[in-house]
Amino acid sequence: MTMKTVLIFGAGYSGQAFARALPAGTTIVGTTRSPEKFATLRDAGITPLPFEGASTPELLAALEQATHVVVSIAPDEAGDPALDVVAAGLAAGLPALQWIGYLSTVGVYGDHGGGWVDEESACRPVSQRSRRRLEAERQWLELGQRAGLPVAVLRLSGIYGPGRNAFVNLRDGTARRLVKPNQVFNRIHRDDIAGALRHLAERNLGGVFNVTDDLPAPPQEVVAYAAALMGVEPPPEIPFETAQLSPMARSFYGENKRVSNAAIRKTGYAFRFPDYRVAFDALWAAGDWADGAARSAMKRS
Repeated sequence: MTMKTVLIFGAGYSGQAFARALPAGTTIVGTTRSPEKFATLRDAGITPLPFEGASTPELLAALEQATHVVVSIAPDEAGDPALDVVAAGLAAGLPALQWIGYLSTVGVYGDHGGGWVDEESACRPVSQRSRRRLEAERQWLELGQRAGLPVAVLRLSGIYGPGRNAFVNLRDGTARRLVKPNQVFNRIHRDDIAGALRHLAERNLGGVFNVTDDLPAPPQEVVAYAAALMGVEPPPEIPFETAQLSPMARSFYGENKRVSNAAIRKTGYAFRFPDYRVAFDALWAAGDWADGAARSAMKRS
């Protein structure tokens, strides 16, 4: 069915890419906590609305018109604020609403010792943030079941794209090559998040889908590949055991798994960037690996 009006809760990096991927004529409304980001949202074709976790008349009006809702807000200790708003709206009646998409994380699987996981694998999240995500997933799926609406949960791996990639880190001097034996991570390009969202939304498909690339890889190899394309020397390898890391950064290395994307491929979705090498080659060749603040920094240097 046609997407006429889309409401994005948390129209950040991925939400703005989704907005740009939508067909002309789609009405797009997106929320942000930061009024200073209104201009950026408008540039992406999004009508901005402030959202601090509570309903407003403007937000409720947008929700009443929405045919499709995308949620890209991390839950906190109080839960998912968007869930409360949508649940209240459904209780009052939202006849236009056809589909809900929830952006989650592959972190809900926890550690599987480097083995392959799919949507049927056990979820044993390690971090508090991933446990909250898993609970939010459950609540969104249950809400959809009660309302008779398809809810798609997209479990995303590490997000990258223009402005957020190893090229930018190398240029800024923040890239590091941490080496932990047998450690791998999956990744996902921003444009494939947008593409997967549009694919599922246009078909009103519900369920749980891993939205991730085909190539789980050691993080140090990703940095080295980007450095080779740039023609610069990669930073030295640093043993994980001796690296100075924040607790959050260290927690990511406590989870080791290879994530399968077979389920969303079976729905007919074809990844534009099936692995980081294809994506990096395209970013470097097009010269659009930096945007926003990174591009401004380039101009100043």
